[in-house]
Amino acid sequence: MSDATFMDQALARARAALGRTAPNPSVGAVVVRDGVVLGVGQTQPVGGPHAEVEAVRNAHDNGYDDLSGATMYVTLEPCCHWGRTPPCTDLIVKEGIARVVVGVVDPYPPMQGKGLARLRGAGVEVSLGVRQEEAAAVVRGFTRTITEGLPEVTLKVASSLDGHLATRSGESQWITGQAAREDGHGLRATHDAILVGVGTAIADDPRLTCRIPGGKDPVPVVLDTRLRLPLHARLLTAGAPAVILCAEDAPVRRLPADIIRVPRAQDGQGVDVRAALRALAGRGLHRILVEGGGQIHRSFLDSGLIDTLHVYVAGALLPGGQPWLGGPAIDRLADARRLPGPPEVRVLGEDVRLSWKTR
Repeated sequence: MSDATFMDQALARARAALGRTAPNPSVGAVVVRDGVVLGVGQTQPVGGPHAEVEAVRNAHDNGYDDLSGATMYVTLEPCCHWGRTPPCTDLIVKEGIARVVVGVVDPYPPMQGKGLARLRGAGVEVSLGVRQEEAAAVVRGFTRTITEGLPEVTLKVASSLDGHLATRSGESQWITGQAAREDGHGLRATHDAILVGVGTAIADDPRLTCRIPGGKDPVPVVLDTRLRLPLHARLLTAGAPAVILCAEDAPVRRLPADIIRVPRAQDGQGVDVRAALRALAGRGLHRILVEGGGQIHRSFLDSGLIDTLHVYVAGALLPGGQPWLGGPAIDRLADARRLPGPPEVRVLGEDVRLSWKTR
């Protein structure tokens, strides 16, 4: 079997850990010898073992006490510094692993190739760049936080066929069917935080939890310019501790949440999206899922900071309903924002998910 095939297995492990490792990156590792997989691992929640340690432990648990001559496939450069855990490079050398195949270099300043140099200096053969694009995609939020101070952002919309997220009266549960809703909760499980506007938080009183077996609840985040979220809001007590982003001049209130004050947008109508995202990245939240409502969708799309757009479209018509994209109208087709196509299309029961990479 090829290096790419085993790296695909490591990538599957890394993806399975998304949403569970912040502020650490999600990494997968596989130990192989003579074409046989000896052990597999993925990054554990913060403070726990890294993927390389888990893969070695798994190999030992499987009865492979001697790993000399083996190859380790790892999606991100193994660490060579002390943090909450010991350096993974030391373990690799100690175990006698002869070759390490790496997807991408770690962008973290104490690393940036130093782990690879440490392995090569110890006589370990290193191959870099196998499934590089896929490996980079898994750690995009981590990388962007380091290089730009911004997280990776996904926008998720549930819409009727005529472009509405609710009826005129605000009723929205449920536009899409069970399969689409389950897929949406799967998205929640792979993100560190889920963000809504205060209008949605008040109108729908959502819990913003991940309701799939074994799924981890993302951190609930509310953009609340004037800090008017009610104390009884379910998201304040339903899952992970909440974060509220308000304007610097918002009233002083006591809420069971991490309240972060950020500058207003230039038009003064809400908080500055870029500043809000920087604040979340500063809290170690690298993957943000934005879920609405319409004005929030517009603000984030206008910011140019959305990486992925998922639109779940139901075969339902809601004439006169509330559009999923709010804000000022445009008059000319020349001013329309064109998404790079074609989209990825996935059928989910009676609904369709359209997905675009927008950044």
